[in-house]
Amino acid sequence: MTKKDEIQTEALDATNGVKYAGVVLGTGMGKTFLGIKHMLRGYTDCKMFLVVAPKINILKGWAKEMQERGYDYLLENVHFCTYLSLHKQQLNLYDCVYLDESHNVKIKHTKWLELNNSSVLGLTGTPPRYKTSESAIAAKNFFPTVYEYTVDEAIEAGLLNKYKIYIHQLSLSDKKTFRTKFGVTSEQESYRKWCVKINNNPLDQMAKVMRMKTMQSYNTKIEYAKKLLKQQTRKTLVFTDYTEQADFICTESYHSKNKKSKENLELFKEGKINKLSSVQQIEEGENIKGLEVGIILHAYANEKRLPQKIGRFLRLNPENTGVIHLLCYKETIDMTWMKAALKNFNKEKIFKYDTTKTTHPA
Repeated sequence: MTKKDEIQTEALDATNGVKYAGVVLGTGMGKTFLGIKHMLRGYTDCKMFLVVAPKINILKGWAKEMQERGYDYLLENVHFCTYLSLHKQQLNLYDCVYLDESHNVKIKHTKWLELNNSSVLGLTGTPPRYKTSESAIAAKNFFPTVYEYTVDEAIEAGLLNKYKIYIHQLSLSDKKTFRTKFGVTSEQESYRKWCVKINNNPLDQMAKVMRMKTMQSYNTKIEYAKKLLKQQTRKTLVFTDYTEQADFICTESYHSKNKKSKENLELFKEGKINKLSSVQQIEEGENIKGLEVGIILHAYANEKRLPQKIGRFLRLNPENTGVIHLLCYKETIDMTWMKAALKNFNKEKIFKYDTTKTTHPA
């Protein structure tokens, strides 16, 4: 029995006899297979199961794994739906509900879970960080953690590759090249105006959202990312926020507006191209072999998305090291967001430096 098999067995044993259970397994530890094993343990011809996930491609992954492992007979007893359509599912039909990427569960979803009154198994690699968040409250009530195996534990055991995170601290531009509906200004002036507005009314949530979206549109990170990508010789994935940014940074991109997206992703997975830019879509559900380098333009204190992105670079051979480049505007709220987003990562593997004073690592 391999170490990974031992972890799966321990996790499964921890859910035994527990109606509401949550399991936290880091990247590469086989959450889907664990869910399938849990089904097999309670399977009879008359039992029904529901698998819920945030995206269709994750649900397809469950069905594919059942078929590949020879458990396709389960499919007759399994229904699939996204969190968006959970409320439409028939009540009192399912003996167990499997919540994949369970950090997506909100209070509105728990209303259905409460009415359905079935067993629940929540599966995630990124549990909610804030105890007062909707996701944390939902987890506490309907799938409290009964077993956890972290990314750092997996790396220590040689199950995942090591990683290094480089934070590239960039300065906002003082050049009047940033276009707004009110005219042309600089990134520094634009940022200053939003901060003044928020400081005058700290409860203005819309202003905070608009400041974030405006910062996502600044060119400094985009131009820097393009230069950084040119220096990479290994398989590299870039995460951007907008399609125009993805197309500017890399010749091959993956997003909803690119008709060649699927073709580009397949070429990237097969190793026929070694650079690809993406607009968020492949954070979950797609496994890319040999992915060594990542360039991530924005973190924004998101407790879910950043760990998922970084997790993509932890599936190499254990002797290899994944390198993640995170871009951040120094002396701005971006630094606060970045610190919060990296809170659960090993500080000894995070390296900060000022791009105006030092040469960045390739």
